[in-house]
Amino acid sequence: MINKHQQFRLYEKGIIDRVVLTPPFKLPTQMPNEACFYYAVNGDSHFRTPTQQITIQAEDALVLNCGNYLTEWFTTNQSDTCEIIAVHFYPEVLKKIYDKELPDFLKEVNKITPVTPQKSKAGELIKNYIASLQFYFENEELISDELLRLKLKELILLLAKTDSAKGISQLLSGLFSPATYSLKEVVESHLYTNLTIEDFALLSNVSVSTFKREFTKIYGQSPARYVKEQKLKRAAELLKKTNQRISDIAFDCGFTEVAHFSSSFQKHFGISPKNYRLN
Repeated sequence: MINKHQQFRLYEKGIIDRVVLTPPFKLPTQMPNEACFYYAVNGDSHFRTPTQQITIQAEDALVLNCGNYLTEWFTTNQSDTCEIIAVHFYPEVLKKIYDKELPDFLKEVNKITPVTPQKSKAGELIKNYIASLQFYFENEELISDELLRLKLKELILLLAKTDSAKGISQLLSGLFSPATYSLKEVVESHLYTNLTIEDFALLSNVSVSTFKREFTKIYGQSPARYVKEQKLKRAAELLKKTNQRISDIAFDCGFTEVAHFSSSFQKHFGISPKNYRLN
């Protein structure tokens, strides 16, 4: 559940967001024409790209190029709530704030191959920058367009300083050259997870109906049936080859409830997981 959402806007675009939420919570995000700096103030989450799952903890930062993403926050003993701050980079906004003074390291971003998101622990410079944004969220009356322009430039310079000019160029290249993935790449990357068909379609950047149609062409089965069978086959292998607890195997294979896993396994193999291991 989202408890609080604050946003600063510039040139009719949402530039900086602060979100406080209570887990468990899942949020799909579509960014067709923007890059984003994502920072976890507190709380843990699984951040899913079309081909990756990245575990995010407090003070972790991500730099994202344009694309579709899925974030799942989960409950921990560390905090009852999660807080994130996101800074968005739009090409039309950057052109306006820099005008004719575009920095050298941004002039050839369209020639750089986009990189996949990588998390990093924030250094003191980034932490201080985030603290300044939190101050303005607590004192929204102080915000102006000029200040927002300065805060965007400040973050770009900080990223260039901490992650090198090449890193910031690779980040912003996503504004012009979004990475693309095949449906099969997306499916194989997240096969043993609890993602729904709607989640798979989002990460594949297609509608649910298109995803189902293309999936059936590739795999010869419906998505629900194929994914479930693959999970059960993997579970059977783990039961034979490891000493993992049955509950751990169920979760590792993408089942959210042990009872559902056990009944599905019994129906598919004609024997319970426990007896399958014994035999």
